[in-house]
Amino acid sequence: MEAMPIVRSRTDPTVVTDGQRIGVAWRELRRGASMIRFRELLYGPDIEIGQVDALDLLVQHGPSRMRDLADALRVDASTATRTVARLADAGLVERVPDPDDARGVRVRLSAEGEELHAVMGERRRLLFDRVLGGFEPDELSTLADLLERLVAGVDAAVAARVDGPHPGL
Repeated sequence: MEAMPIVRSRTDPTVVTDGQRIGVAWRELRRGASMIRFRELLYGPDIEIGQVDALDLLVQHGPSRMRDLADALRVDASTATRTVARLADAGLVERVPDPDDARGVRVRLSAEGEELHAVMGERRRLLFDRVLGGFEPDELSTLADLLERLVAGVDAAVAARVDGPHPGL
C-alpha cells in the first residue's frame, strides 16, 4: 500500500481548495513541530497552556469562582479544579473566601502569579511582533476579524453537534 502524501503548503499541487489549505494550516498551527518550540517561547517550559489560559482570565476578570473560571475556560469543573490545584501548588494563585458566599472560595493571582504573567505578557508581545511584523495594519485587522469569526464558527459547530460521515461529532 502506498503512503498518503502529507500536504504541507499552498504550493503543494495536491491542495486544490481553500478548505484544504485551511485544514493544512490548522494542522500545522496545532501540531507542527515548530509549534512546541513556539509555545515554549511564549510561555516558558514549566507551564501548561491551560494554566496560562487560567492566569490570563484571572488577570482579565480578577478573583473568580471556580464555576465561573471553568465556564470562561470552556472546560468542566473538574478540569478547572485540577488546573487551579497545579497553579496553587506552584504558588501562582491563591484561594480566598468568596465575599458573596460564606461557603465558597474564589481564586486570585498571587504576587508570583502576577509576576509570571507579566513576564509571559512581554514574551508574547515580542514574539507576536516578530510573527505579525510582515502584515500591514489593515491585514492585521482583517486577520483579527477572520479569527474571531473562525472561533464563533467552531463554537457554533460544537453547539450544533454537526453530524456528518462520523455520527456523534
